[in-house]
Amino acid sequence: MRRGLAVLALALFLSTPVVTGWLVGDLTGGAARRLAAEGESLDYAVEPVSLGAVGDRVLVVVASVLMVVSLALLIHATATRKLDPRWWSVLVPVVLAGVLIGLAWRIATAGAIGANIGAGLVVLAGGPVLLLLLGVAVVQAARLSREHRRRVG
Repeated sequence: MRRGLAVLALALFLSTPVVTGWLVGDLTGGAARRLAAEGESLDYAVEPVSLGAVGDRVLVVVASVLMVVSLALLIHATATRKLDPRWWSVLVPVVLAGVLIGLAWRIATAGAIGANIGAGLVVLAGGPVLLLLLGVAVVQAARLSREHRRRVG
């Protein structure tokens, strides 16, 4: 894959968790919200990070534009044969990994009263799935690069 296309793939991977997290939204339960409104402090497996209302919006808008533009350019590169369609066997697991990271972030940062069991389940179940997705992407990328070097060299 050429360097420009690799940058687009990286931009897609980095922007996908941000957009996914925004689309999923805060997963703090209704009961926890009511208790928080009454003055009870919430427990977090991971404290949510915020850049403030404006900063969060800017980040989501930039990530959304980056994601849509990267995806559109990668599709265009495939249609114009600048990107071998077999590279989508690398890109799809990478995008799915980004979605999983965004979802896991929202689960881990959900406020709770007591333990956040969802965060533990995400680590136990999501961790291996994430490793599998990224492993598939790395193996496919290595295989496609090796085939390309063999054809060219």
